Amino acid sequence: MIRIVKTGDRRIEKFNARPAFPEEAEKAAAAALAEINARGDAAVLELVAKFEGFKAKNAKALKVDLSKVSEKGIDSKIVRAVKDAHRRVLKFSKASLRGPWSMKSPRGGTLGEFYSPMDRVGVYIPGGTAPLASTSVMTVTLAKAAGVREIVACTPAGKTGEVNPVLLYALKLAGATEVYRVGGIQAIGMMAFGTKTCKKVQKIAGPGNAFVTAAKRQVYGYVAIDQVAGPSEIAVLTDGSVDVRWIAADLLSQAEHGSGWEKSLCVCTSTKFAEKIRAEVLRQTESLSRKALVKRVIDRDGILIVVAKSVAEGLEVVNRFAPEHFEIMTKDATKVMKGVRSAGAVFAGPWTPESAGDFVAGPSHVLPTGGAANMFNGLTPDDFRRRHSFVAFTKGDLAETKATIESFAAVEGLDAHGRAATIRFNA
Repeated sequence: MIRIVKTGDRRIEKFNARPAFPEEAEKAAAAALAEINARGDAAVLELVAKFEGFKAKNAKALKVDLSKVSEKGIDSKIVRAVKDAHRRVLKFSKASLRGPWSMKSPRGGTLGEFYSPMDRVGVYIPGGTAPLASTSVMTVTLAKAAGVREIVACTPAGKTGEVNPVLLYALKLAGATEVYRVGGIQAIGMMAFGTKTCKKVQKIAGPGNAFVTAAKRQVYGYVAIDQVAGPSEIAVLTDGSVDVRWIAADLLSQAEHGSGWEKSLCVCTSTKFAEKIRAEVLRQTESLSRKALVKRVIDRDGILIVVAKSVAEGLEVVNRFAPEHFEIMTKDATKVMKGVRSAGAVFAGPWTPESAGDFVAGPSHVLPTGGAANMFNGLTPDDFRRRHSFVAFTKGDLAETKATIESFAAVEGLDAHGRAATIRFNA
């Protein structure tokens, strides 16, 4: 059912509640990860056969031969689309990289920050309900722009062991150096712990289902991770100035992903317009190839329409929801955008559907979900680099700060700390 409620209704808070770590996924991840950590490739092979249906002869068979991957056999229109997306994402990624900076200390020294790329990272590319070729571009391209030398990609291949050719082409174009036909928890474990076939990575990035998310959370510490993310979601804020058909299409764009737990929130300023949106969403659902999946979302109350008294009040409703994707479909959308506090990515104005961000605009579509947008950011190239601060004092700088160093050392009972400064001035 698609409900229409007013601000203040308790059902909004219920809608906002999205459990990040289902118990079933947590238990399954813990068990599988323990096996991979203990038995390496043998456990990965067993888990791939059990959960993905692919019975590889040996661990080497899990690795894709990238030398055989090309655009041959792929529709030229699709090849152009992949190249277009890659070009735009790479340009945005390079522009977004933080540069080194420095400042002078009071007595002539220097301090600041600089960055170095990670040496080896892993990315997860979903391929279950839909082979997300776009995610290849939205992850690997960023790591490549950051200067990472070894980029490992894992994606499920199903019973045949055949990876979608467009997804593989996108991975190679974006800069992946190793690709494995491994999905789910087993992919996360293989990259996090390392095996004889696949060396351990330093960081794992990329979206995934509840089981992948649980696995990523549990390997944190063995490796770095980008974020924890769950089912896709979108919020649309509208004042009625945008075609209702567009609003409905945008709400459905996230509901069709496939888990059944997706969330689509629409906040508008008119009950009459809200009713039009509901009718249009139901009408468009019937023409979708994945309508059965969308109807699961509807049946689970995954689409909610809220009527607010004003755009400002509606914006607060969205900020509390903290959506992965936030479309501002109002007049003066860029002005309204200044009030955004919690959203993974913002799409301002009627000509900016969320799908532009999913496929081609430039920023990565790997974004926090489940309300995590109030504390996490979307994936950036800097997530694949290490930040280093540096201090280069002169004798004058140390002399000026020596008393402060000695005072803190005394308070904390750390004699050697204080001595490290004092000794430099003893004859």
